[in-house]
Amino acid sequence: MRKLNPCLLLWVALCLISLPAPLSATEGSTSLDVARQLNEAFVEAVAKVSPAVVVITVDENTALPAIDEEDNSSDSVPHEFWRFFHAPEKTTGQGSGVIIRADGYILTNGHVVEDAENIRVRLHDGRTFKAKLCGIDSLSDVAVVKVEAKGLPVAVLGDSDKTRVGEFAIAIGAPFSLDYSVTFGHVSAKGRWNVIEGAEGAAMDQDFIQTDALINPGNSGGPLLNIDGEVIGLNTLIRGLHSGIGFALPSNLAKEVSDQLIAKGKFTRAWLGVEIHGLREDPDANPSVNGPSDGVVVRRILPGGPAASSDLARGDVIVAVEGKRVSTTQQLRAEIRRKPPGSSVALEVFRDGKTLEIKVKPAEWAGALTLAGAQRNAPVESNGSPLGLTVHTLTHDIAERFGVSMAKGVLVLDVEPGTAAARQGIKRGDVITALNEQPVSNANQYHEALKKADLKKGVTLSLLSGTKLHSEVLKQGDE
Repeated sequence: MRKLNPCLLLWVALCLISLPAPLSATEGSTSLDVARQLNEAFVEAVAKVSPAVVVITVDENTALPAIDEEDNSSDSVPHEFWRFFHAPEKTTGQGSGVIIRADGYILTNGHVVEDAENIRVRLHDGRTFKAKLCGIDSLSDVAVVKVEAKGLPVAVLGDSDKTRVGEFAIAIGAPFSLDYSVTFGHVSAKGRWNVIEGAEGAAMDQDFIQTDALINPGNSGGPLLNIDGEVIGLNTLIRGLHSGIGFALPSNLAKEVSDQLIAKGKFTRAWLGVEIHGLREDPDANPSVNGPSDGVVVRRILPGGPAASSDLARGDVIVAVEGKRVSTTQQLRAEIRRKPPGSSVALEVFRDGKTLEIKVKPAEWAGALTLAGAQRNAPVESNGSPLGLTVHTLTHDIAERFGVSMAKGVLVLDVEPGTAAARQGIKRGDVITALNEQPVSNANQYHEALKKADLKKGVTLSLLSGTKLHSEVLKQGDE
């Protein structure tokens, strides 16, 4: 018999030694037990919260009949105003919500119920209630509705500040009318804010938790959970269907807003009235090479705003509010937002190589109204406008507050002195209904139309001033 090469035998032996040993029955059972425990954790989290999740159905007036180009009866009325004289058609929408108090208070998104004439809530046990709207905060897109019931199951709102990127995330809702659907994934990121196209990012009032747990139409207003079954967010936005990129309002913000909506029907929001840029978000914004690496640069003080009467100046870098460090525009807004309007707030400011303490008195922002519309892009701190106009989506409550006629459009909140808009006589309280003959029903549409316009050639605004309809042409550079 032929002898085997000793080297070959040694190589085979080494290979056999390096092979992983087969799992014993005990070890295999242990691994499976770990998987079962994780599986059970997901099941328990869903079972814990599902009874507090509701399906919300609304009847709303949103769709408008199409304009008949051949209809001579409307020839005397410009198309951008034609819609004001026609009743909209009724449609039905659906979303989700989560019970936060046993006596019937339910947290959801503002855009789920903003145009609702009737709101119906269906519980996990099949009971259906007619709900009333307690209030909507437009900038955060948080709303609270209430049903007449007691002893309802309640979800626990977790501390979203403690949520970590990479944690498991579970979404519950009614996507495409598939009630109580559950998806899971992870917390993909925190602090997302520039997520709405056309909203120009810095006009947003809050940041978001990003998740790859699938969120679809109908999930809006439903909870995003952690593995312990605590609500860490309110599912609100998606970036494309089935993309795995969804956004939830942090639970801490939702609680802050909903507490006030329940107590007084509105969320009182403080503002400074400044145009700002974060050093992290815009490195070129740093006015000094020797300045701080973190902070928020004041680009402009809005005339008539709260900060205009303080010692705050253009070019200042705000690094802290009442001793709490701020690195981004959103952090600054969040700190100012929760301060009592009219109270003195200490800002730590870097100016000309020195650190100063400057006192300001934030005021209540005029757009923080009861039952305001759910367009989420009206500015708390303005990001500036090439036309020198600050606008807000016009809602019934804002129309009443400012004493203007209700129409589809955006309300002019501020006109920067010295701009073409000011010289053309556009004033606070005017309603912009169209830009370059393109109707604008909300601030999103206004900003989107403005982005597409050639400001050097001129922008035509269709306006409603009291009962007068007129148009004005504004050009950038005419200042």
